[in-house]
Amino acid sequence: MAQAPIGIHLKNLLNLIYSWHPRPPFFYGWLVLGVAAVGAFIAASVSQTVLAGVQDLIAQDMEWDRKTIALAATLGTWTSGMTMPFIGRLVDRFGPRWMMLSAAILVGLGLIFLSESQTIWQFFFAYIIVRSIAGPNLQNLIPRTIAVNFFSKRRNLAMGFTSLNRIASESVNIQIITALSTAFSWRVAYRTLGLAAIPLSLPIFLMVRHKPEDVGQLPDGDSSQESEKLSSSNSEKSSKERKWSIREIISLPSFWFILTAEFVAVAATSMVVFQLVPFLVDGGMTQVTAAGALTLGNLLGGMTVPLWGWLTDRFTIKKISILIVLTAIFPTLLFTMVTPLSLGFPLVVTWTAITGAVNVLGSMMLGTVFNRGSFGTVTGITGPSRTAAMGLGPTAGALVASWRGSYNPIFVTAIVGYILVIILYSSVKTENSPL
Repeated sequence: MAQAPIGIHLKNLLNLIYSWHPRPPFFYGWLVLGVAAVGAFIAASVSQTVLAGVQDLIAQDMEWDRKTIALAATLGTWTSGMTMPFIGRLVDRFGPRWMMLSAAILVGLGLIFLSESQTIWQFFFAYIIVRSIAGPNLQNLIPRTIAVNFFSKRRNLAMGFTSLNRIASESVNIQIITALSTAFSWRVAYRTLGLAAIPLSLPIFLMVRHKPEDVGQLPDGDSSQESEKLSSSNSEKSSKERKWSIREIISLPSFWFILTAEFVAVAATSMVVFQLVPFLVDGGMTQVTAAGALTLGNLLGGMTVPLWGWLTDRFTIKKISILIVLTAIFPTLLFTMVTPLSLGFPLVVTWTAITGAVNVLGSMMLGTVFNRGSFGTVTGITGPSRTAAMGLGPTAGALVASWRGSYNPIFVTAIVGYILVIILYSSVKTENSPL
């Protein structure tokens, strides 16, 4: 009896590896969210928050000023935003598995190249390219798409966990890069993370899937009978929900209130957070301690995001949003009154813990105003504005601090911005979706 060619056996083995996936005793969607945390960890090495925490170490070694580092953060964030429409279409067509795998490997190689930068142009090129790949593919757009595909009844909670993955990864990365940078150099830190990213991409390839049907399950892990009941219920609900066209969306005042409020809130928050470590260091605190304050506060803030996701389905998002922004004003004001060595550490922890949810409030409100049927369209319209605000914050803050020789104008500007956000959120109202 003739034996099958070696090529056929190899092909069968590769197909077996490609189709293999674990069979956990719980819903597979939770496993995918856990694996997505690995991607978030890889991407966080070039996130805006992490770069803010180690900017002084890079600036000192390269003999740059903080405005240069801030400009890199701004351009990287803006470039990341410009790629999102294309990545969104690609993930719908090809699924997240290959895209996340490719992104993880490219980020790893990019970090190694970044660690070898000798000129400002090499650093900018490497950082901007890696940032544009990492953010949408491993931190926000694709992980959120996975959450939406795998979850229906617990979608907000799942999306909250994707935000927690990002923030926790940033907190861990700040500590790793700070420790390696102070012990060796920032180049060793980024080279180490780059080398680690390549083997870490393996679980992404093995376990990430596009939809629960790919592993023989249904959204939320429902049985067929439960799914039929849920589908019938959703059909009745969807028939009552209004479908918004682009013209209707942009003609609604509440859309512009939310868009403007989100832009101001994101810009104000990113402007302050990028200057917190320099604020503490210039006040006499060590780099490690200052980065620790940002890490702890960032982590605490991330832990609250799933809670807000759970609460938004049960209480009015309008009141919660106003409460969060209002609460953020007080510690921001205290920054203008205290010295970094006295209350700087607990104040930074408190501020970052409170403002951890500020950047997602606009998306939550849009989902409530326009309903799930039009959420994708609305998010596509507001995405560039949100990204532009996130990129604007670091550069604006660095320029103001350098121009005035003080951090107080940054904090005052943020307070004014938060007050404007409260006014705008208070004005949001729709006839079919009361907040």
